[in-house]
Amino acid sequence: MNNSESHQDMVPPVEGVAGGGTAYGWGDGSLQAPSQLRGTIDPTRVPSSELVHVWCMPSTANVGPQEMPRQLEPVSLLAARNERESIQIAIRPKVSWSGSSNAGVVQIQCTDLCSTSGDRLVVGQSVTMRRVVPILGVPDALVPVDMPVSQINLLPGETSAIWVSIDVPSTQPPGQYDGEFIVTATKTDAECATQFLGKSEKYQVYRELRECLDVIEPIDGKAVEEVVERVKSASTTLRRVLLSPPFSDFFSENGPADMMDEDANLSIRLKVSLTVWDFVLPTTPSLPAVIGISDTVIEDRFGVEHGSAEWYDALEQHFKWLLQYKISPYFCKWGNSMRVLTYTSPWPADHPKSDEFFSDPRLAAYAVPYSPVVPSGDLAKDYLQKEVEILRSKSHWKKAYFYLWDEPLNVQQYDAIRHQASEIHAYAPDARVLTTYYSGPSDAPLAPNNFEAFLKVPGFLRPHTQIYCTSEWVIGNREDLVKDIIAEIKTDSDEEWWTYVCMGPSDPHPNWHLGMRGTQHRAVMWRVWKEGGTGFLYWGANCYEKATVASAEIKFRRGLPPGDGVLFYPGEVFSSSHEPVASLRLERLLSGLQDIEYLRLFSSRYGRDEGLAMLEKTGMYLGPERYTLDHAPIDMMRGEIFRTCHS
Repeated sequence: MNNSESHQDMVPPVEGVAGGGTAYGWGDGSLQAPSQLRGTIDPTRVPSSELVHVWCMPSTANVGPQEMPRQLEPVSLLAARNERESIQIAIRPKVSWSGSSNAGVVQIQCTDLCSTSGDRLVVGQSVTMRRVVPILGVPDALVPVDMPVSQINLLPGETSAIWVSIDVPSTQPPGQYDGEFIVTATKTDAECATQFLGKSEKYQVYRELRECLDVIEPIDGKAVEEVVERVKSASTTLRRVLLSPPFSDFFSENGPADMMDEDANLSIRLKVSLTVWDFVLPTTPSLPAVIGISDTVIEDRFGVEHGSAEWYDALEQHFKWLLQYKISPYFCKWGNSMRVLTYTSPWPADHPKSDEFFSDPRLAAYAVPYSPVVPSGDLAKDYLQKEVEILRSKSHWKKAYFYLWDEPLNVQQYDAIRHQASEIHAYAPDARVLTTYYSGPSDAPLAPNNFEAFLKVPGFLRPHTQIYCTSEWVIGNREDLVKDIIAEIKTDSDEEWWTYVCMGPSDPHPNWHLGMRGTQHRAVMWRVWKEGGTGFLYWGANCYEKATVASAEIKFRRGLPPGDGVLFYPGEVFSSSHEPVASLRLERLLSGLQDIEYLRLFSSRYGRDEGLAMLEKTGMYLGPERYTLDHAPIDMMRGEIFRTCHS
């Protein structure tokens, strides 16, 4: 790194973290001179703009603690129906106004987004906020905060970020929706209580309110005259409490409305405008992205026994939560030599829950287990035949696939795939078997060099595999090799070419490692679309180190790049919530899948060549080492498609 590089291009100080940096790419530029405030600061009497910087950042920015302030400007967004669009609100204290080690507390409030016709995107439903929490010092976990009003603590000299997501329902009327986020420097709850009520005053208020309650409560069966007297007595007590100094000194004659007006004048307001257009993203994703979830990690961490009622509940929770990200989850259990048992539903095919899972329109593909997930007395062969016969009678059978072995390396493993696939095809000739690989069998060279041997794998496995899923690492930066790979796939015979990322490829190629740039995360799906893959696989979303307590610290597995195999975290690590916590990388995966839908819409009207030209014209993605490092080309692509297809 040379001295001319700005701090935005610095890599976070985490061993093994590649690429990226912690900022977005704007110049530093201090916006305001340091505040001249000195001594004790009462945030209720000082404009919040004198206490904190507030500005907006795109979803592809990695907003680290040292992110420098920028101008606060209104935000204009574009979204289709059935799409999630996200931004970040960054906050950095200018001074400290808290008596604790924190710089202070800010309150963040958001309004509904409303159109002129009265339609709304409602806070807490369509509009949500999450706090960006560092993992290994890198912004990644998105921890839910209270809605519609939340308080966060700010640390001196550090930038905090709030991730804002707007989910547009499929039925939302098109139009422009406007709202705002209001940031107000405030006191802690303890400081507020200390200012208004001392200990003796608190006790006095408590005693009088308690007396009021004692007078009102025992009225059942009393005469009307006595009830009236009790109400009058209670009213007198309440009036005395409200007119006592702790309250009358704080509230004006006109009540709390004046106080709210005063707070509003002191607050920082971020205007947000969202244009919803009449294109609806398909409920079933056009490109199946199948993501693995380790069932043994769930069993160990949450203390649930395999096959127990709690186990089924835990798997169902993970499955349903992940569907919002337009991915098709599968559960997996690893065996010896990379043999893997994969299944999307833990229940047998004849169980109503399986039909519910497989029929969900948000699911693009599901894994069928080769052997029983919860062992019983049935033989595996009888089990397989029964499962296949049931599933083939269903309309969702077209989503089914079998994933039997991960990255076979020798003839014995390839033969095992052939044997299992033969059994499956004996019961279901139209079944799809998926095989991941990055090389041919090491003990039976198929060609003079490694890449040619890799190209020969489809012929070596045919007809026992229908989905050939290859590592992006093999392609490297040689996109010209894609044509050679696809030439070996018989697409006219319903064979498919999918891709995957695992440990590799590494920086600067697209992947989901911790610390990579936001556009680098999002570009994983851009690469899939440009290269022409019809599906994508990722080996694990919760494959962190083993723990036996739900709230235990997350540790990435040794030998893997940080973040590899982990796209979400247990909610218990951050709070009492049992709901999983998404990573920035999972959100960017979703954004990439949504980008594919935009490109497919454009290509369906003007041809795939024009879609590829759009990527190049906007500079969004040209290749695995040539893609945008900032957000503007993404907005340019989406805006251009919006204008072209909406005209």
